[in-house]
Amino acid sequence: MTEAIIPFTVAVKDSVLTDLYDRLRKSRWPDFYPDAGWSMGADVRYVRELAAYWCNEYDWRAHEAEFNSFPQFLTRIDGQPIHSLHIRSRHNSAIPLLLIHGWPGSQVEFLDLIGPLTDPVQHGGQASDAFHVVVPALPGYAFSSPNTGRGWNQQRAADAFAVLMRRLGYSRYLVQGGDWGAVVADQMAVRHPQDIIGIHSNMPLGTPIVDGAPLSASDQAELTTMQAWSLEEGAYATLQGTKPQTIGVALQDSPAALLTWMVEKFQSWSDNGLDRNISRDRLLTNIMLYWVTETATSAARFYYEFFHMLGGPFDASTSMKLPGRITAPTAVARFPKEILRLPRSWVERRYNVIQWTEMPSGGHFAAMEEPMLLVNDIRTFARQLLRFSNASVGA
Repeated sequence: MTEAIIPFTVAVKDSVLTDLYDRLRKSRWPDFYPDAGWSMGADVRYVRELAAYWCNEYDWRAHEAEFNSFPQFLTRIDGQPIHSLHIRSRHNSAIPLLLIHGWPGSQVEFLDLIGPLTDPVQHGGQASDAFHVVVPALPGYAFSSPNTGRGWNQQRAADAFAVLMRRLGYSRYLVQGGDWGAVVADQMAVRHPQDIIGIHSNMPLGTPIVDGAPLSASDQAELTTMQAWSLEEGAYATLQGTKPQTIGVALQDSPAALLTWMVEKFQSWSDNGLDRNISRDRLLTNIMLYWVTETATSAARFYYEFFHMLGGPFDASTSMKLPGRITAPTAVARFPKEILRLPRSWVERRYNVIQWTEMPSGGHFAAMEEPMLLVNDIRTFARQLLRFSNASVGA
């Protein structure tokens, strides 16, 4: 596998599933305060119930088949296997769109977007709203395999995805992302501006304005909330950014640990919590991608590489240390329970913002929580670009 694009099919061995369920049934659960709920981390009663569902009712093979209903490919870039879904629209005028996930997410985040984006006529849109969709797994995540060596940070991932898009035949394209996907999209626009038609972000970064006009009361409140979030919620990132191999032992060996480590984030960072906008099956399929590929540790190392790339410890402003200003047209979809909500003036200092949407609901996992809100915002952005830009798109 050099520059070749190799078709790929998910086929998890029965022995892997048998081992998984055996480990789950042998889990040693901790004691807990009956009234703790989610206040001290994961609600142990909820996670035990979810683990039982995983063992006894969840059907991996059905979700594996859904995953395999989309064309998938592997290629090797800079020594690293890169896996992607690549779904071309039946509409030849479709715009190429790269969708980039984050942590603790995966390509599963975008499964409900693929139909509306590639076949809009069947999902309330027009033929002119069509996209050719590429959904890669970040290097070191899921079927992109554990990292092959040091240095796989967000800038290197941006370079790899630029190569990926060229190999797939796209010279110009849109990029969408949240969480790490927003950071990688940001760096693609900085490092490969000639390729990027525009960026759509549901977690944009920013450049602080130190000597400018004072922040509004609402912006200051957002910053205060974000600082509190860093203290209460940021320990996971500090741990993964400094000692990923330590937590990796637990995540690699125990599906109960992996489930608990990730489920608590989905509960805390989503708008309506679990079992409402995010189904149990979607959540477990997302976690299964980490388990069956043994990539939870290499995914954690993405934090380590990020902090060492920027030369500083984690806090809510770490990502604002990234260099460069982005001239590509940018759309911001701001969801009310997003964990990083920077002042608009800071975002506009970094990006060429032409569209800003305050969403009525949704949190950090926007593509899973509010897929059609996200789809419609991407459509609106693309229409603006086609109307006001003379940029050509890749075939």
